[in-house]
This record gives sequence, structure tokens and C-alpha cells, in this order.
Amino acid sequence: MAERRSVICITCPMGCQLDVLFDPETGHLLEIEGHGCKRAWAYAEKELTNPTRMVTTTVRVRGGAWPLVPVHTAAPIPKSAIFALLRELRRVQVQAPVRTGQVILANGADTGVNVLASRDLAAVCEERKEK
Repeated sequence: MAERRSVICITCPMGCQLDVLFDPETGHLLEIEGHGCKRAWAYAEKELTNPTRMVTTTVRVRGGAWPLVPVHTAAPIPKSAIFALLRELRRVQVQAPVRTGQVILANGADTGVNVLASRDLAAVCEERKEK
């Protein structure tokens, strides 16, 4: 039995409101309305069968010029794993210096996706610590 769902496409900045008719047993789309580009079809099918998202957040840093460094997943992870990943990252603390692209957490939440630093973060100089 086919189901009708409403999905907002986030593939491009247009944010089309999609009206999707799909077969939940097979995960195949039967009909799609409201799309403004060709990418909406693939997005809607993926969103209904295996939704994924990129995750961005911050982690604590010891001895850094700033107390936090921004991080992101190297690839999208399943939506169902986002909160598990955030719980893991809450316990992570890295030592400065940190380099852009440095692996902060390998295989986050058992997704096979690494969490990477999004920017460089210098260590605090010993001279500055003494002042």
C-alpha cells in the first residue's frame, strides 16, 4: 500500500516542499510533486529510506588559545546516530595545537565516519600562561 508524505528538500537553497507517494515496503518513489530541480527525486528517496545528516559542533581543548574547537563529520551519518555521536563528543577533550582536518574522533558512534577539526587552534604560549 502506497503512502503519501511531505518532505522539505534540503539539497539546494530553494527548500522545495515535496509531496511524495512511495511504497514503504520497497522504498521506491512512485510519484513526486513540488520539486524545482532534478536532485529532489534522489533526495526524497534517500530521505525516506535512510536519512543522513552532516554534524557540526565543538569539542573542548586543553592548553589552547580558545577553550573549544569546531568539528564536523567527514561524511553524513544516519540521523539515528546523531545523539549517540554528540554524547561521545561531549566526553572528548583534545590537546592543543589542533590542525584543520585532524581526526578528533575516529569511527564516531560506530558509523565508520571520522569527526574532523574544522579549523586550526594554536596552543597557548608558555609566556602567556605565566602572565
